[in-house]
Amino acid sequence: MTDTVKRQILAVRDTGLTNMFDVRMVQRIANDMGFYELVVFLEESRSEYVHFILTGEG
Repeated sequence: MTDTVKRQILAVRDTGLTNMFDVRMVQRIANDMGFYELVVFLEESRSEYVHFILTGEG
């Protein structure tokens, strides 16, 4: 996981618009915010994303 993707995850989280385990909504918000790296990351590395949400490690 790149630093860019981490920053984008945290930016989506900070909006408070969705539960971060609702991956489809996170992906939609990321797309709306222009976070295309995160959109692709969620398609390719969903388990790594969930691990980061649960532990903060990535």
